[in-house]
Amino acid sequence: MTSPTPPQTSYRALGWLLAVPALFGALITLVLPTAQTIWLSFQSGGVLKESTYAGMSNYGEVLGDDAFWRALGFTLSLTVVPLLVAVVVAPLLAAALDWGGAWTRRAGRIVLSLAIVTFSPVGVAAAWIQGLRREASGLVALAQGLSEPDTAPGALRLIVAAATFGVVCSLAVIAFLPTLRGGTVAPAMLVVGVLVALATVAVGLQTFSIGLVLTNGGPQRSTGTLAGLQYDFAFRMAQFGRGAAVATLTGAALGVLGIVATVVVAASRLRITLAPAGGTPAPPAPQAFARPDAWPQGSAPLPDGSAAAAPSGSGGSDRPPKTAGVVVGVAALVLFLAVGILLSWPWISGVLGSPGSAAGGLRTQVNTWVPAVAGALVSVGVSYLAALGIGGLRPLGRGSEWLLLVFAPWLFVGTGPLGVANWQNMRNLGLVDTFLALFPPLLVSVPALLVLTLLCKGLAERNDRDFFSGVVLPSLPMAGILVGAVALVNAQDLLWPLLVAQQPGLFTAPVAQVNELGRYAVASPGVGVTTPLLVVVVALAIVVAAQLLYLDRLAVRANGSRRRIPAA
Repeated sequence: MTSPTPPQTSYRALGWLLAVPALFGALITLVLPTAQTIWLSFQSGGVLKESTYAGMSNYGEVLGDDAFWRALGFTLSLTVVPLLVAVVVAPLLAAALDWGGAWTRRAGRIVLSLAIVTFSPVGVAAAWIQGLRREASGLVALAQGLSEPDTAPGALRLIVAAATFGVVCSLAVIAFLPTLRGGTVAPAMLVVGVLVALATVAVGLQTFSIGLVLTNGGPQRSTGTLAGLQYDFAFRMAQFGRGAAVATLTGAALGVLGIVATVVVAASRLRITLAPAGGTPAPPAPQAFARPDAWPQGSAPLPDGSAAAAPSGSGGSDRPPKTAGVVVGVAALVLFLAVGILLSWPWISGVLGSPGSAAGGLRTQVNTWVPAVAGALVSVGVSYLAALGIGGLRPLGRGSEWLLLVFAPWLFVGTGPLGVANWQNMRNLGLVDTFLALFPPLLVSVPALLVLTLLCKGLAERNDRDFFSGVVLPSLPMAGILVGAVALVNAQDLLWPLLVAQQPGLFTAPVAQVNELGRYAVASPGVGVTTPLLVVVVALAIVVAAQLLYLDRLAVRANGSRRRIPAA
């Protein structure tokens, strides 16, 4: 007699196999550079003189220096307003847009897309530099406070809050909207709120570009950040040990945040589902690896042998909206648009009023976008395979998402905390000042892995077809969307290309813009170098299409969520 277990065993084995490239990529580009950074933090020398073991002296010097604690406090203070925007303003705006019905919500998604594709930290900082001129007036004149040690910290906090309002609110709203369409709102919204808060703090801890351009940590080190302190120690003072110590401390904090986020996701059994284009989900159906008579009533089996509750409705909120809902939704969107334009006006006026710049030429754009897109394809592609294995084929059964804990310490880690080790590796390989060095030094995108795993899990729970058509094909567009998102982040990164490319012919757009600003002081050359019109138009068209055709169909559910039954 044939046993039913071999099919399940083969599916689980395939799940492990699909996760291997991500595990290998994490080992090579996350685990080993982390270990190398920790080892470097116990060394002295390494650049201008031979390395010697220094024990804990670097940590003693860093932790005993007031500059570290000032940088830590100031860095955390930069996250306060963005955090309030992300966890207070964004869910309220998301609720208003959802209450306003399908058309209001989709109009909101289009507006949010514009805020995302036009954001550039270096470009925003270049625009605010105009406020340093004596004749500056209006909101941009806030930058005049950057010239004095007593007023610079407050001025930079306000500038960061204004400059990031649009992108922070937009990304958070996009995260919250699916929670309103997945069933009972509270459980999913609470979990997503925790994740959004953790991500906002983690990104804030790695603030580098805006501070470097506007104040360079001054005056009198009053606006120094953790990333800026690490950069100063390692690459300006050639003290790799102290720079690695700051990187290790920063990475430890980010690792804790990543582990907490992953535990929250796994413990809440968070998953993402996708409504069909028509808005009515397909009913659950038999799967190849369980007997129909073994299913509980009203449920369908999963690859891990567990049962998923049958959908009780569309899970959406596209019922005809009431007039009050439309009014509230439209008013909220208009208010967001007005505030966003006001706070972005320094950048808007800078783009419209600044002359063309040679820094944004074809060669610069090639240096910027070819490595950015290629790096995104590799890192998200590897993550997608692992997500299919972990979320779709469930190698550990119902607890398969706990496998994400292997990657959790690097969920929020960017290029900064691993920059010292990665730069040393590039130098040892002789790749500094080469085009290859511009490619992001990551083979796996952990945020993409998390999102795709939750999506594959949700698709597998409702799969009524074979694995390819029920999980792979529906999740493929999300992988493409995340490739675009990671490519945008890579293209706007300043730190990594600043470290590995000193020749003007290898400058990316952010580095070229910083170099031009340094040569022309406060003259505001080429504010739009990092956001050329063609790139913005193409990116906006892609993002809007993704928002309306795919992202608007997503629903997020947590363990306590219950699918809503739409009105008859």
